[in-house]
Order: sequence, then C-alpha cells, then structure tokens
Amino acid sequence: MKGHAKMDFRSGERRIEGESTSMEALRRYLENAGTAVISYSGGVDSSLLAAVAKETIPGEARCVILDSPLVPRRTIREAKSRADLLGVPCEVVPFPILEDREFYKNPRNRCYICKRHGCAILLEKAGEYGIGHVMDGVNASDLEEKRPGIRAADEAGVLHPLADCGITKTEVRALARARGFLFWDQPSTPCLATRFPYGYELNFEDLRRIEEAEEFLEECGFLGIRVRMHGNLARIEVAKGDIVRLAMSAFEVSRKMRDLGFRFCTLDLEGQRSGSMEDV
Repeated sequence: MKGHAKMDFRSGERRIEGESTSMEALRRYLENAGTAVISYSGGVDSSLLAAVAKETIPGEARCVILDSPLVPRRTIREAKSRADLLGVPCEVVPFPILEDREFYKNPRNRCYICKRHGCAILLEKAGEYGIGHVMDGVNASDLEEKRPGIRAADEAGVLHPLADCGITKTEVRALARARGFLFWDQPSTPCLATRFPYGYELNFEDLRRIEEAEEFLEECGFLGIRVRMHGNLARIEVAKGDIVRLAMSAFEVSRKMRDLGFRFCTLDLEGQRSGSMEDV
C-alpha cells in the first residue's frame, strides 16, 4: 500500500445532542473515512482518536504500536494495556529503526527519517488488514511547532483527524478528561533520541541507561523529567517547581546515575524544556 493524497473527510451531517462542534466534526471525518489504522502511542491524543473511532466506525478501526528501542518498555506496555481497555484491536509491531545507517548517527533530520520508516510500516499493515487509511494523533497545536515528522507523514498520506478538525491540545485534554481518562493530563514523552546531542551515534546500551534513569526519577515522584546525556555526564531536567525537591535528594540521585555508568550528574537550573539539545 503506497502513500495517498491528503483527503478531506469533514463533510456530511451528524449531530449528537450535547457534543461539541469539534467532536461532531471528528465523528463526521471518521464516518466518511470508513476505516482506520491508528498509529497508537498510548498518549492522550491517539487514545482519544482510538476511542472515538471505535464508537463511530465500530469494527473498522485498528491500532498499531510501533515498538522501537527509542520508546521505553514501560510506555509500550502501558500503550497496549490502554488499547485493550478501550476495546480497540491493537498489534505491537517491531520497528528496528537503529538498523537504518543514516538514522543511528542521530542527524538533525532524525525525526523525518524515523517517521518516514514508521509510516511505511503502518501503510504496509493497513494493506494487510485491507484498511484504506492510516491516521495519527497529531492535533492542531502540533502544527504550530517545528515537527519534521509531520512532513514525512504528509508525504506518506497519513491523515491527522484531530488537526484537520481544528482540535487543539487543550481541547484534547478536556475531551479526554470528560471521558474519564485518568491520563488526560499526562505530559508528552518525546522519544529517547532527544536525550542525546545531534551526531552522537545511538546504541541500545545508552538508550536503556537513559530509560532506567528516567524511570528511577519517575518512581521518586518526578513527572515530565528528562535525563540528557553528554558523554559521561547526565544532565537532569525537571519542572522548575521540582528543582529544590530534587536537589534535596542529590545524594540518592547521583548514586543512581553513577550506578548506571555516568561519572558526573548535574541538575539543570533552567528546568525541563523542549528542544534544549538544540543549544548543544
């Protein structure tokens, strides 16, 4: 199955009393599409899309989780569990992106390369299922940010129902909360490649070290954290409101980082922020 031209499925009439205009648009979009393979991460965006797709086109939607070494094991398990709870058929598909000689060198266009390969797998699975459309959880707010992966998805013909219906991240969270999703306010979790400087060759060992370091900090009660790797130094980013609390646990945190093979451990006083590796 090859990529296809971008299509507009927003036309048509369907109203459910009490629903927001954007949700009505999303249901019309899905009804007109008729079938969907959903690129599923377990996050709030793709979960909302999967839930509405199950209701709107029952039996015609499937989720696919791309299982790459860039995604923490816990995230894969949680995503599969959430898909099962939603009642949407879900397949976990291996995604050996580190086998790509261009990608593992961690170039600045890594997101584009990764998404291009991922979309090819999704389109292949859609062909196997006999489903005509691949969709993802990109929302309208994402279009305002620098997202090279979206360009790759567009080139492959992947659809963005939430974005096409004008649904922002804020609205996604509100809709998810109204549905009782306990993870409605879950922070975004960019892939583990973002923890390394551009040009640093990615490998399984370092990815697992970062994964274990962040899992340790999450178990200590810190959410939305990042552990950035600079050679033998681990730079920890937490929310600004958590900086003092983490500093009070400096000995335990530093010891864990040393156990993971880091010689030095530092706390970033600017706090957690997206794109901090752009400055390296």
